[in-house]
Amino acid sequence: MGFSFMGKCYLVSGALFLVPTLSLISQTKKYSLISLVDSAQNYLPVLMQKKALINAATARVTDTRHSFLPQLKFSEQLNIGSANSIEGSYFTFGITPSTSGSIRGENNPQPATGNIAVLYSEYELENFGLNDAKLSNAKAYVSLEQSDLKKQQYFISLNIAKLYFNILKDQYRLNADSQNIARYQSIFTVIQALTASGITAGADSSLAKAELSRTKISYNQTLGNISQLKEQLSYLTGIPAALLVLDTLANNSTKSRPTEILFATDAANNPLVDYFAQKKNILLTNERLIKKSYLPKILLAASSWARGSSIQYNDDYKTLSKGLGYQRFNYAIGIAFTYNLFNGIYKKDKLAINRYQVQASDYELQQQKLALASSVRQADNALQTTRANLTELPVQLKSAEDTYNQKLAQYKAGIISLIDLTNASFVLYRSQADYVETLNDWYLAQLDKAAASGNLIPFIQTLK
Repeated sequence: MGFSFMGKCYLVSGALFLVPTLSLISQTKKYSLISLVDSAQNYLPVLMQKKALINAATARVTDTRHSFLPQLKFSEQLNIGSANSIEGSYFTFGITPSTSGSIRGENNPQPATGNIAVLYSEYELENFGLNDAKLSNAKAYVSLEQSDLKKQQYFISLNIAKLYFNILKDQYRLNADSQNIARYQSIFTVIQALTASGITAGADSSLAKAELSRTKISYNQTLGNISQLKEQLSYLTGIPAALLVLDTLANNSTKSRPTEILFATDAANNPLVDYFAQKKNILLTNERLIKKSYLPKILLAASSWARGSSIQYNDDYKTLSKGLGYQRFNYAIGIAFTYNLFNGIYKKDKLAINRYQVQASDYELQQQKLALASSVRQADNALQTTRANLTELPVQLKSAEDTYNQKLAQYKAGIISLIDLTNASFVLYRSQADYVETLNDWYLAQLDKAAASGNLIPFIQTLK
């Protein structure tokens, strides 16, 4: 019979899949899947956090570029103390005060003042590509943070889509529960009439009442599931759960098979792949940075300074105020070549560490690609199963509908027992529930395939 069957099945299942239960919420605004995804992009703090990290990484690029500017330092000192020195050299290690001149045969405790001002500048004329390596490394971190944001947005969009389909599934199931309640209410009414006329025993009335209560319990359970799922969706989108009325999918009828969307695998633009590729790129740029960091440097240095002292050139101690002004002025400029002779060892050690990190990152990237390829194959297997089931389910649903109508007529005629009728009603309800589950499985399999192949957003955009 395929998908061309007609009759009462359309009256039952057509309403089941085309109109979700909205009687509980009297709202006019309906949210499509793409609008829910868009709402989450501008709401969730975790996404704002990722955007802030991108800004921080971008600021780091500017900071790196500014680090290439020359150093320009100014220092001014005003001192008072003794001035005794002797011939000879020593390492100051940054803590020994410097004393110049005043070399005599004995110590002189007389204080003297001194004043010195220095303007010093230093600039790396050539570092053999180190600046470019630093910039490339800083920009690689920007790309990583951007990729991390896209990956987080991808996962959130995927979770929203799953919640969306599961809510629709339960809303359609709620319609099936409502129809099931209506059937048992009708059966209960028929039994009451037959019992009153003495055709059936009163026990049938009690049994029918119990079945009616069971169907209401199932309805309440489904309603509770919808509330829970909407609360989860509200958490992701910022839309209050009470206002979440979902727009339905146009192709949810048993009259036609849902349209399958074919996408080519797009690993290059898949955020679930690109994030790991950017992590590897960080290490590759770091390798270049290591190589450049241990090359020689050519420095340009320039300085000018002024100095005053209360001790004159002939070791004549003047008044302390004499040393407060500047008396001598000097300048110097020079080019320096610097290189640590052990840099080769340091570079080799750093590159060995980074090489293993690159290797580990490459394995991580390969693992992710394998996992996504497996997910695509699993989704294809699931789609193959649901395609076959979507061909058979209309036959099952039509047969269950016809069987129920026959059993209801036979029960009214007193040919069969209530158990036979309730069994037929259960089979019809199960057929409706099976279709709801299978349809949901089909959409979730399509969703999983789109996500794994890098086509999640195009898939979401095609849903109307």
